[in-house]
Amino acid sequence: PYQPVERRLQITRRCLEVLVEFRNPVGIVTKNRLVTRDIDLLAELAEHRAAQVFMSLPTLDVGLNRAMEPRSSLPAQRLAAVEALTRAGIPVGVLMAPLIPGLTDHEVPAVVEAAAEAGATHAGFVILRLPLAVRPLFEDWLERHFPDRKDKVLNRIRAMRGGRLNVSEFGARMRGEGPYYDQIAAMFRVAVRRAGLNEEDRELSVEAFRRPGGEQLGLF
Repeated sequence: PYQPVERRLQITRRCLEVLVEFRNPVGIVTKNRLVTRDIDLLAELAEHRAAQVFMSLPTLDVGLNRAMEPRSSLPAQRLAAVEALTRAGIPVGVLMAPLIPGLTDHEVPAVVEAAAEAGATHAGFVILRLPLAVRPLFEDWLERHFPDRKDKVLNRIRAMRGGRLNVSEFGARMRGEGPYYDQIAAMFRVAVRRAGLNEEDRELSVEAFRRPGGEQLGLF
């Protein structure tokens, strides 16, 4: 929802204005600090438990961040956005997504700790997916940026995907399998427990939903 062009077009903000009018619940996942521009609207929805934001934070390494997502906000900027949203009373979580085995998995404890310190209440992770044309693009990216780790990364992905680089079946595509995946999942659970995250209910509420002008329309 916060691509660079959003600064000019403000499509997301205009959508949020409609959601606020109806008090319609909304969840946002973004990697851009531009979300803080719309704190006023999100805070209004949050008063009715109708808003939550998840900030993508796949790494704390500035160099790796620039190589992975060159047009996105830097890690420190994303954490600053988490702090700003939290101060405004908006529930915030952090997603380590994508988590790249053999490249970023060692950062799990640090990412979760940084998220908690910034005020996040929840944290999760999503293992890298390589559907369709994404696979050759990722392989080329590894060759250009991390040629010494390419085989290690791809082999670990295969180990978590039943020998394949991608699994598209519903219910399995966002997760992994096997000992290596279990190890990452266990490390994440320990980090989350130590940081005191994922302890609160994050379900959005529709109780405040309204239909502005509905009374007049009902006459017809």
